[in-house]
Amino acid sequence: MSRAPEAGIRYPWDEPPAEGEAIEVADGILWFRLPLPMALDHVNVYALDEGDSWTIIDTGFASKRSRGIWETILKGPLAGKPVGRVVVTHHHPDHVGLAGWFQSEHGAELWTTRTAWLFARMLSLDVQAVPTQETLNFYRSAGMDEDIFAQRASERPFNFSDVVAPMPLGFRRIKQDDIIAMGGREWHVHIGNGHAPEHATFWSRNDNLVISGDQILPSISSNIGVYATEPEADPVADWLESCERLARLARPEHLALGGHKLPFTGMPTRMRQLIDNHHGALKRLAGHLDTPKTAGECFPPLFKRKIGKTEYGLALVEAFAHLNHLYHVGEVSRTRRDDGAFLWQKMG
Repeated sequence: MSRAPEAGIRYPWDEPPAEGEAIEVADGILWFRLPLPMALDHVNVYALDEGDSWTIIDTGFASKRSRGIWETILKGPLAGKPVGRVVVTHHHPDHVGLAGWFQSEHGAELWTTRTAWLFARMLSLDVQAVPTQETLNFYRSAGMDEDIFAQRASERPFNFSDVVAPMPLGFRRIKQDDIIAMGGREWHVHIGNGHAPEHATFWSRNDNLVISGDQILPSISSNIGVYATEPEADPVADWLESCERLARLARPEHLALGGHKLPFTGMPTRMRQLIDNHHGALKRLAGHLDTPKTAGECFPPLFKRKIGKTEYGLALVEAFAHLNHLYHVGEVSRTRRDDGAFLWQKMG
């Protein structure tokens, strides 16, 4: 029994597949779920039947547990047929983590966007024992909480290679307007941005299926952050442009197969929600800046819950991203405090 419609959004399945098991979401398309050791405790992956092999969409983290689950999947629901191709929607580690393992251990070919591959390979090779000075400077510019700053400055940072398998040289590029054959269907590629640069989504030309990765999710909004790698970036503008463009393609009957949560229909409603949510957040944030504030002081207008240490880093980079957007469109000014923190204030 499916969930009742909620504001035009419907979930055909109440529950995700059990670990190592599959749900067939459409003819020849299997849905699996891999665990993640964080608040968002899972990632969805999909297998598309090519007859004599499988195409895998996204992979989960590189971990002993994930590899064990994949071995169970390969022998069980995938019936021992080889994985001929891995398609990665974007470069984040929960999606690309085992791509290199499938390449080196299973002989699969990797298909992804150029930016996703370059980011993933660069980050997996960039191993740091201590935080870089650029990262610490960025934390200061965001007005990071002093206790959290001290902790992060003194410990080994997260490294991409902790959860991403070594990535061999070589991939097949995916780009806007490509038509790709997968699982007995032709899929039109549409590229999104904001959550991750050059994020691939796939729209079936034969039925009402959309493989949306993290670009289009139900019930949660994808994290949009600014980092030390590009501190002046405006990913919120990229996100809003992508949502407006993809919304023109969305139909109520589309079944969206996302990277997290449950598959759903009602995409036009969800696209409008994603757009409106960020416009609303920007409006609340601008109102919050009647007096100068750091990014670390801008959580209340953006988040509907108390931010603890676990979520603090993601909340900080998202606050910084929304402040950058307001700054780039000329709604707020920015000055630097003596300690290096930016102070943001509404113009006029």
